[in-house]
Amino acid sequence: MTPKILTAGLLASSLIGLGAAQAEGLPDTMTWTAYDVGSQGHSEASAIADAFGRAHDTRIRIQPAGSAIGRLQPLLSGRADYAYLATESFFASEGTYDFAERRWGPQDLRAVAGRPSTFGVPTAADANIHTLEDLRGKRVAYVAGNPSVNVKCDAILAFGGLTRDDVEAEMFPTHGAAMSSLAQNRADAACTTTTASQLYELEESQRGIRWVDIPADDAAGWERMNRVAPVFQPFQETIGAGLSAENPANMLAYRYPIIVSLADRSDDEVYDFVKALDETYDLYKDATSAIHRWAIEDAGVPPLDIPFHPGAVRYMEDKGIWDDEMQAWNEARLARLEALKAAWEQAIAEGESLDDSAFTELWEERRQAVLAEHS
Repeated sequence: MTPKILTAGLLASSLIGLGAAQAEGLPDTMTWTAYDVGSQGHSEASAIADAFGRAHDTRIRIQPAGSAIGRLQPLLSGRADYAYLATESFFASEGTYDFAERRWGPQDLRAVAGRPSTFGVPTAADANIHTLEDLRGKRVAYVAGNPSVNVKCDAILAFGGLTRDDVEAEMFPTHGAAMSSLAQNRADAACTTTTASQLYELEESQRGIRWVDIPADDAAGWERMNRVAPVFQPFQETIGAGLSAENPANMLAYRYPIIVSLADRSDDEVYDFVKALDETYDLYKDATSAIHRWAIEDAGVPPLDIPFHPGAVRYMEDKGIWDDEMQAWNEARLARLEALKAAWEQAIAEGESLDDSAFTELWEERRQAVLAEHS
């Protein structure tokens, strides 16, 4: 079995449209960041970029990066217009993990849209791992500098009553390297989405593939997981390597990729971006096995990791999809972000003389106080 992935030509960084008139407000050229080549995020960004090129003659360069910092830094510095992110969008807006350092703090990010996705634990079939408890003592692949992947892995371990200390955590430099490690027999399990190209390679390798069961009815497990990262729901997936309607697997649901912009990006430009994302859907909806989940009525509404951009909200209102409950969610999420940004500024001023460890403790105290007010 082979994945429905894009050809080398489609994965090219610069994509030339076929001459259609450019949409009003959509830039002539754009730069996007995404996960590294071979990842689900990069494949989908490439397919959408190709559709924008064909429909609107817009040239798009996709800058791949295997780490959360690598995907965010170009956006924050103005060298990228949009970023195709995962849960690092939540961490960056909250000022946690890598973003708790003084040079970061809560970032003023906004969602353009976010596709419903799933996440689980693929294992090599010959590793004899069937349950989360079976991961004890096994080699589990982690990704250096990637809290988005790693915290999900920690949360899944917590579901099974485990921590990193209970497994052999093998750190790899990029997401692609971590995913390839199973077929190469350098790890026994990983944590990822279901359609990464390396997983199809694992499925066809001598080791084979098996997905570890994350049962939807284990209330205690879900409670342990959500204490680590409260962004997941149960989901039975049928799309991906080793999966089908006849062979589903219980795993997590969240949003990935999330198309992210800075808060100060033009409302009109974001509106036209979302409009193009919606109106070119038929051009990209069959490009990969899960990309059909970008249907705007699913991808353009909350909840997800960060507040929606006003330009995106306006488009969804014009489509008749955005309702009062969604608006209330967005306003509450914005209020939480603004409160965290204010608390960060106070922590920076108060902690000027503190070392990094003491500052991290101070910030976490301030952050928890904000969350208590906005829970």
